[in-house]
Amino acid sequence: MPHPETPTPPQAGAGRPPRDGAGDDTVAVVVRQWRSVLPGIDTAPMELIGRVNRCAALLQQAEEAPLRRAGLTRAEFDLLGALRRTGHDLSPGDLVRETFSSGAAVTKRVRQLQERGLLRRRGDTHDRRAALVSLTDEGRALVDRLMPEQLAYERSILGGLDEAAQRELCEGLGELLGRLEGRIARPVEGG
Repeated sequence: MPHPETPTPPQAGAGRPPRDGAGDDTVAVVVRQWRSVLPGIDTAPMELIGRVNRCAALLQQAEEAPLRRAGLTRAEFDLLGALRRTGHDLSPGDLVRETFSSGAAVTKRVRQLQERGLLRRRGDTHDRRAALVSLTDEGRALVDRLMPEQLAYERSILGGLDEAAQRELCEGLGELLGRLEGRIARPVEGG
């Protein structure tokens, strides 16, 4: 049996940095590495933002997620969901605002989802230069089927956190998001 201070060799595969402590996540390992290279550096921002980014990436890659099984990305589902939850046709500009995506990304997603028969695009009767996007019956049925499945999947992921921890995390992230939306997403007046 190795001495408790003797590091264990990393396991082959996985492509992750070795974890040298119980309960460590990948970001904790990266933080320790930075602290050894630059002692005294304040890594607090990296610890929070790194974990948010890592959680988002892992959730996007999860093969068992209902969206992935349906062949949809989260961004595509968000676009379909925007059409479903608003309850009316939207212009590509509306979809940009509703999904926090670029115009080019929305155009690409609309084209791909239209090719799959999940939405349709038609000219606006009031402005021939504009287009409106709407769900097809198949698109609406897919969103209605996937939404409860995706929420149940997300609920199971959060199952390891009690309600108080979930509420606290939600409030903290909501506060951060509000600040970021106010600072980054909107143009700065007079600047």
